[in-house]
Amino acid sequence: MTDTRMTQRHEEPTKKDIYEPVPPDTERLASQVVDAAFKVHSALGPGLLESVYETCLLHELKGRNLKSQRQVALPIVYEGLRISSGLRLDLLIEERVVVELKAVEKILPVFNAQLLTYLKLSGHRLGLLINFNVPRIKDGIRRIIL
Repeated sequence: MTDTRMTQRHEEPTKKDIYEPVPPDTERLASQVVDAAFKVHSALGPGLLESVYETCLLHELKGRNLKSQRQVALPIVYEGLRISSGLRLDLLIEERVVVELKAVEKILPVFNAQLLTYLKLSGHRLGLLINFNVPRIKDGIRRIIL
């Protein structure tokens, strides 16, 4: 990603930026990720470590021929200064969808803020926050659009 995109994120958004829909191919991709999460959760259920779900979801996505990267480093760029902060995206799918995984009792507001920040820093528009520690996975999935 170029520093130009990062700079653009800090400018005042226009109405076009705010209301521009997520492209249909990105929406289809997100649906595939959600479907894969359903499959993993159906097989394993709640109660395991986040790293187990991450490994299994990555395996499922790759089985669907989706380019999926795990633990993608996310530097912070501030006024041209590049900071290797140790931030990592849990999963990045097809260079378009950011997936943040949790295995927690309750989704806290800070997790939503974390994903929103990852979207801003990476320049991606669509993120999925998926908590596997729920009886029904549909109750553990949140979409965040930037």
